Amino acid sequence: MRQMTKHQALTITPLPQDSELCELQAMLSRCMQCGTCTASCPNAQAMDLTPRQLWRLVQLGQLDRIFESRTFWMCSSCYTCWLRCPRDVEPTRAMAALKRLAGEHDRAARKKSAFYRAFAGNIRRYGRVQETALMSSYLTSLASPRRALEFTPIGMKMLGKGKLHPPSRAYAGRLELLFRKVDEMEERT
Repeated sequence: MRQMTKHQALTITPLPQDSELCELQAMLSRCMQCGTCTASCPNAQAMDLTPRQLWRLVQLGQLDRIFESRTFWMCSSCYTCWLRCPRDVEPTRAMAALKRLAGEHDRAARKKSAFYRAFAGNIRRYGRVQETALMSSYLTSLASPRRALEFTPIGMKMLGKGKLHPPSRAYAGRLELLFRKVDEMEERT
């Protein structure tokens, strides 16, 4: 786990005037740096910065360091941190906001979020994961034939073992109510 040095903690990068970012900073201003979110997180050991460190970086406006981190991508939205936070800071909501902001402000993050978007779109369209359609959508979004070729060996192994199936619409639409509710909730925040 990478630790912040004294120099890094004092370097402040001005944040762009983004309303979502300002709201995030206001929400995280309630954080008292107790570390409960980090202690509660089942994925903390896989994160390069702890959630507590990430909140401090947001408070200090160190956008470059935030987007370099993979911490917010590792959040599985289990809400354990939110339930245990003594200040009701809503860490899970903050992680989701950072993912959205990274997609808007950081080119490398857009590539990272491409899989998440393809996965959610695949579930919404077919009602369950359809591996062939998922990978087709994901690789098309990357617009890199070389990257697609890197997946060929594993795809061939999966095909040989009967693990790849053509997309089926048997479950299509079953989760549409759930997705509409999520869309509605996201519009309100």
